[in-house]
Amino acid sequence: MKRQWVISPWTQEWNLQFEKESKVLREIFQTELVDIHHVGSTSVPSIGYAKPIIDILIIVKAIEQVNEYNEQMISAGYRVRGENGIPNRRYFTKGELQRTHHIHIYQQGDPRIRTYLDFKAYLMQHPSEAEKYGQLKLDILASYPNDQYQQVKENRINHLVEKALRWGEEERERLA
Repeated sequence: MKRQWVISPWTQEWNLQFEKESKVLREIFQTELVDIHHVGSTSVPSIGYAKPIIDILIIVKAIEQVNEYNEQMISAGYRVRGENGIPNRRYFTKGELQRTHHIHIYQQGDPRIRTYLDFKAYLMQHPSEAEKYGQLKLDILASYPNDQYQQVKENRINHLVEKALRWGEEERERLA
């Protein structure tokens, strides 16, 4: 069965869901945890729309140790997905056809962490870009309501991700 994508108007409830779930995840990964972040469209109000799935970025001391927590994650309602196509990542999902959470775990120092954080920071600092991104999501969903949505969206936002990474680098240089 194909997953049907749904995009909802932004709601403060998503921040509350992140706060609630981050407490559970902090308890599970307590000794391995370096940091935890709410990322993705549900974390940026000015995007205006998102799939109602809370994306959580967890930074850990050692990625190999994450497998030791699989049973605890299963007990918390997550499905263990391993790297799921991205080397040195651990990925967990909650919910089957109606997913509620995606957990992306990387070891501290992994350059992909910066991509998540720079993209969010860029959109938070540039609300008009965030609004355009929200409209793009709606336009893509209208044309690709099923499994193609995610791939089409990724292909169309690559330039925005690159722009956010350049901006993030410039901000770090400016603040150094």
